[in-house]
Amino acid sequence: MRIRYLPETLINQIAAGEVIERPFAAVKELVENSIDAGSKRIDISLRDGGKSLILINDDGCGMDADELKACVDRHATSKLPGEDLVNIAHMGFRGEALASIGAVARLKVSSRAQGAAEAFEVSVEGGKKSEVQPSSHPEGTQIKVRDLFFATPARLKFLKSERSEYLAVKDVILRLAMASPHIAFSLSNDGKEGVKLPATLDPQSRLAAIMGKDFGENSMPIEAQREEFKLSGFAGLPTLHRGNAQHQYLFVNGRPVRDKLLTGCVRGAYADVLHGGRHPLLALFLDVPASDVDVNVHPAKAEVRFRDPAMVRGLIISALKHAIHAHGTTSSSSVSMGALGRFKPEGTDSGPALPYSRGSTPAVPRSYAYGGGMREASALQYEPYASTSFPAQSSMAVDMAPAARAEPQYVQAVQEESFPLGSARAQLHENYIVAQTEDGMVIVDQHAAHERLVYEKFKTQMEQSGIERQGLLTPEIVDLDEADVARLLKHAEKLEKLGLEVEPFGSGAVAVQSVPSLLGAKPNIHALIRDMADEIAEHGNALALEERLNHILSTMACHGSVRSGRRMNADEMNALLRQMEKTPLSGQCNHGRPTYIELSLADIEKLFGRR
Repeated sequence: MRIRYLPETLINQIAAGEVIERPFAAVKELVENSIDAGSKRIDISLRDGGKSLILINDDGCGMDADELKACVDRHATSKLPGEDLVNIAHMGFRGEALASIGAVARLKVSSRAQGAAEAFEVSVEGGKKSEVQPSSHPEGTQIKVRDLFFATPARLKFLKSERSEYLAVKDVILRLAMASPHIAFSLSNDGKEGVKLPATLDPQSRLAAIMGKDFGENSMPIEAQREEFKLSGFAGLPTLHRGNAQHQYLFVNGRPVRDKLLTGCVRGAYADVLHGGRHPLLALFLDVPASDVDVNVHPAKAEVRFRDPAMVRGLIISALKHAIHAHGTTSSSSVSMGALGRFKPEGTDSGPALPYSRGSTPAVPRSYAYGGGMREASALQYEPYASTSFPAQSSMAVDMAPAARAEPQYVQAVQEESFPLGSARAQLHENYIVAQTEDGMVIVDQHAAHERLVYEKFKTQMEQSGIERQGLLTPEIVDLDEADVARLLKHAEKLEKLGLEVEPFGSGAVAVQSVPSLLGAKPNIHALIRDMADEIAEHGNALALEERLNHILSTMACHGSVRSGRRMNADEMNALLRQMEKTPLSGQCNHGRPTYIELSLADIEKLFGRR
């Protein structure tokens, strides 16, 4: 077949296939145009998840008749000054969106420029454009897209269910709304409101409205800068996490992007405080010089390429780690609220539930706490009195105090309430320390808390004295792809600090000279090196070895910490609390579980109807 030129209609349809994959892609392009137009309010209405109708209204700068005529043509744009594809300062810049949508749908654009006396409209149906006509539209722009993909029935067959398409649109709107809190957004589908976000000057309140109240109450502010690269946003405490990474957002110069670089950075920053199967919540906003980022990588503009990815990676990881350490002794309030939610106060008519049934022998604690000290055993373990009876006229207010009161300990405990974690008052089930604070109480998991303390001590020792390595009598030769060898050798200096010494061995292999002693006498060196190479290829850094070493230290800390079931006296419990207050990251154990929960006096009083 001889080479021929494609007709303009087919060219537009092919281009539309790249830019407009599904309704959400059309909405994304159109809403980005509204943001670029300086809108303060953007309203989106859908029918059938966007398949039948997409209606977008904004109060932006609008367009006059000449601009309206040009806006639906391919590669006509007001956002690209001159011929500069380097310094891109707007969400859109290619001039493809309206032309692509008009090629596969029934498109109508109505607009009135700010301060103008008249409004105009233009229509495009299957790539055929009408003349510009007068309209009665107010200031701003309205885009109406009907019967998306009617001109390309094959694409229409591959759309998902109406609900799936709507949820994809909703996700796009929420992402754009995160980056533009100063704009009010609304979204409805088939007449039902799905999103309503008023404009705000507080970015955290916008994120809380989208990511949940828990995130708003348990997020850490992120602020960092290196040269002209500036990072801001919010990240959840390590004890606030989810089972997947869908609540991790990255914005580059206000543009929501999906970048695997973020996944590696988050994993590296939270590796020490979160179990591998859990994922933190965060929204990060990166501002970089336009010349240092390429947003013209993909037609959907969802991917970017940085000129210096190592700079970006280091900035994100260091900023997150700094925030985690600064809030290391803080536990998520969602943990405490969850605990409060499980309390079910009994009705006053039935009276309190007693630990024995009618006709049985009364039970009393086998141990009790008094004045911050412990007697015998757990305060929640009971054993029957031996042949003890109470006179009929006696009340429950019998003086059950021990013969020997620990007055000095009690005075000391009151003085210690001024500490953040308060003063130990009791130990429950030989594992949970109950402490009184100035305005409430704290319950500490002694094993989890001490595990973190021992782990941090091990890490400090390792940093001070270095990681012991064991040299191999015969170097281990590991065959790899040339690209993997190059990536591995690029990180050789860092790997050597971790106890792993690698050298080049020909074009497709490396020679391993030594490995960390912590890995044991017979480590699987081939598997380790391949994991390292895969890690660097995927995330750009060598986390695998560091994570393995930390896992070993964590296991050692677990076995070397205070075990569940060990009885502790008041001095031991208070010593543990004081050490927690001084130790970074003590708010969670090595697996991301909280080491303590805090209940305010106000919350406790609500449980008993005092508030």
